[in-house]
Amino acid sequence: MTSLTDLREAVDVVIGVDTHVLTHSAAAVDAGTGGGLGEITVEATAEGYADLVAFAEEHARLRAWAIEGTGGHGAGLTRVLEDGQELVIELDRPERVRRRHGAKSDPLDAVRAAREALARPRLGTPRAAGDRQALSVLMAARRSAINAATDAQRQVFSLVIAAPELIRGRFRGQKLPEMLTTAAALRAHPSWGGEAVTTVTVLRTLARRARALAAEAAEHENAILTIVRSWRPDLLTQHGIGPIVAATVLCAWSHPGRVHSEAAFAMLAGVAPIPASSGQSTGRHRLNRSGDRQLNRALHTIVLSRIRHDERTRDYVERRRSEGKTPREIKRCLKRYIARDLYRLLETGPIKA
Repeated sequence: MTSLTDLREAVDVVIGVDTHVLTHSAAAVDAGTGGGLGEITVEATAEGYADLVAFAEEHARLRAWAIEGTGGHGAGLTRVLEDGQELVIELDRPERVRRRHGAKSDPLDAVRAAREALARPRLGTPRAAGDRQALSVLMAARRSAINAATDAQRQVFSLVIAAPELIRGRFRGQKLPEMLTTAAALRAHPSWGGEAVTTVTVLRTLARRARALAAEAAEHENAILTIVRSWRPDLLTQHGIGPIVAATVLCAWSHPGRVHSEAAFAMLAGVAPIPASSGQSTGRHRLNRSGDRQLNRALHTIVLSRIRHDERTRDYVERRRSEGKTPREIKRCLKRYIARDLYRLLETGPIKA
């Protein structure tokens, strides 16, 4: 259904849904005229989802759902609708600037969602559940553990710098990993004053926290590797792609057909050059700062790895450098080429049954 260029060719009614934590507001809109047919607000519960389906049944059998936040507040409703073989269109939240120039209410946002789906030249489906969602959850947990571990390590370093000399001397000449080991084993002496005892206690707590969080992140990475190997092991055979990069790519791509072309995948990754021509200046492009920044970072990681370890990539870099390209421009070109190759691999490669 993602290949449709006009939703009005497939359905009679579009049900727009504005999702929130506790409630969902829906509006039925005629696909032919764009006129409103009815509105309803329900609780975000199984009973509320059933009421929404019953509301939709009152208006049309041929219908589509345009939902804001299918991966967030609308995730529960999206699962119910997909289990019922309903056509679900994924929409981004409307920009706040646009909201300021008009009236704001949940039913109005539901109507806007339905009309936006009708106006779109291409339709986007929600990201898949199953392995993709499992990877997304694990990636979020790993990222959180790494960030918290990094904060704890910085705090250890700062406390050591400001600690009394009888404590600081134990860390002299040590790198951060050694400092964490030393801090985790610290013991306070009974003769020490309150400042020293407190500093030792906090250093030990922070060091043990940092090590525990690092171990947690490693467990998440092992789980991520298991899923990637089971789902798309072909990604791991590509130069510069490890389990974290592969998981990032899979979470953004989701499933075959969701991203309609390699150009759209490049735009999603923020590596598609954006035309910046005006007046007598033609053929100019500017940096694309939009898109999925995690996916963009994953492509950047692949580029750096291939520049270091792949002979063909190094030859390409030398050729483009001789043409006058800067290192930054060369990396942008490489990211665009890698996005194209990844998209073709994702769409045609082995898919888990």
